[in-house]
Amino acid sequence: MPTIEVELNDLELLLGIELPKDRVELNDILAYVKGEAKQIEGQDLRIEFKDSNRADIWGVEGLARALRGFLDLERGLKEYHIAGGSGVKVNVDSKLKDIRPYIGCSVVKGVKLTDAAIRQMMRFQDKMDETYGRNRRRTSIGLYEFDLITPPLIYRTAEPREVSFIPLEFEEELTLEEILEKHPKGKDYAHIVRDFPIWPILMDSESKVLSFPPIINSNDLGRITDATSNVLIEVTGTANETVLDVLTNITLALADRGGSVYSADILYPYGEVSNAVTPMLDVETMRIDVDYVSKVVGIELNQSQIEDLLRRARYGIAQATESHVEAEVPCYRVDILHPIDVVEDIAIAYNYNKIQPQWPQLMTIGGLSSETEFRDLVREIMIGLGFQEILTCSMTGPNVLFTRMNVEPERVVEIENPKFVSMTCLRNWLLPSLMEFLSHNVHVEYPQKIFEVGYCITHDQQRETKTVDQEKLACVAIHSNASFTEAKSMLDAFLANLGIRCHLRALDHGSFIEGRAGTVLVDTGEVGFIGELHPQVLQNWNLENPAAAFEIDLDKLRKRAKAR
Repeated sequence: MPTIEVELNDLELLLGIELPKDRVELNDILAYVKGEAKQIEGQDLRIEFKDSNRADIWGVEGLARALRGFLDLERGLKEYHIAGGSGVKVNVDSKLKDIRPYIGCSVVKGVKLTDAAIRQMMRFQDKMDETYGRNRRRTSIGLYEFDLITPPLIYRTAEPREVSFIPLEFEEELTLEEILEKHPKGKDYAHIVRDFPIWPILMDSESKVLSFPPIINSNDLGRITDATSNVLIEVTGTANETVLDVLTNITLALADRGGSVYSADILYPYGEVSNAVTPMLDVETMRIDVDYVSKVVGIELNQSQIEDLLRRARYGIAQATESHVEAEVPCYRVDILHPIDVVEDIAIAYNYNKIQPQWPQLMTIGGLSSETEFRDLVREIMIGLGFQEILTCSMTGPNVLFTRMNVEPERVVEIENPKFVSMTCLRNWLLPSLMEFLSHNVHVEYPQKIFEVGYCITHDQQRETKTVDQEKLACVAIHSNASFTEAKSMLDAFLANLGIRCHLRALDHGSFIEGRAGTVLVDTGEVGFIGELHPQVLQNWNLENPAAAFEIDLDKLRKRAKAR
């Protein structure tokens, strides 16, 4: 739930009206944007947005833009146009392709800035960096005094000690390497560029440094004051669409401060990426069927009423018939992906409080699904056999899944942007998680008998998501006398309580001692494996006692139990 801080007098200036200071009355207004006033102290207003992914309202300018519609101060699509070319061309270095390849720029001239407006813009910039920008890893934003810059711009790479400049809020000149070591922002975001041998740098044609993306701007060119009237905006990142979306919202925020928007030419050296003129302020249309709106909202609305509500929500109308409306989606509404998103705005503009609640027409009695009942039975049996249940994370790493388990690596579902080097993929079997748990609890008295019922994720090209979740049971007994025989007796007791008998087939598995492992078969189908852990595996996990374990695919076992 994003939280923003705005200055009430600045918001009122943009709205053109005075807002109520009573929190209840103010919340009635903020409800139109799914907001709630969490704190009001003088002119400082803290707003929390619930279940909202509308990036445009995370800045005070966009918030005022939306509220002006809902408060009937201004209706319909607010049109933004590019006044012309700024003369700015950005030449992109091909070496950035695998580092931080994308950039978008715009120039906003004639901006009317105050100290409050600058503070609000910095807050909006920080919020976009944190959220859309994934803490600057995906995108980061820079604002500059355009009159001090000499185009064209060069977005290139530099070695850590090659370039030096005075970073924002500093007085001494530092190399890129020194910025990462000495500047607070350098320390915070060094991890984004540290692993690369060369780093991004943005300069003008006179070799004056604008910024070291995504770390810090230059103190000479990147300082905006209330005397600034022409602003250069740049957004760099690793996802081109996100770069363009962020650029649009920052640009229009300044445009709402009285500025005129001018474009920049981005010249890419990558064959698969076309040159671009940014920002892109195109309006898209989306067909909204009248019957669909009435069905979803739950009240009968005709075409004329829907048009009126769309205008109140700041949409335009391209054309309309009795059966449907072609809505013009504002360029800053990057959250609109499907007609249901537009219908939600229609319902908000109508006012949820005016929609009469309706009891469900079908009476149903709640109950547990057969899958849940079976899962609970499995847990009850394992606890009855003397095991303690644990819960571990489904995210892990290849070292846990394969290296320490003494098996060859397999294809797993990997995380595109992992936050920790130890959690880069999703587990495809459960036993390694239990072994890791035991390695953290060597100080606990033995014997230790643990089990987990959890999900493992594997690839499946036939599924829409290309993955499938498999529910499994795994258990381990570890103590001085643990053995394959004990594991087999545990397995037999577990299955006997389900009314199932099994037999084993010899299994060659790197995690288990040769000759002391087997595939578990029910009827003729494989449902899992069992074995006594190999000494090398125990050593890898720093465990000194023997251990025996089995792992069962509960989805397969459930089907076999039903068949009986």
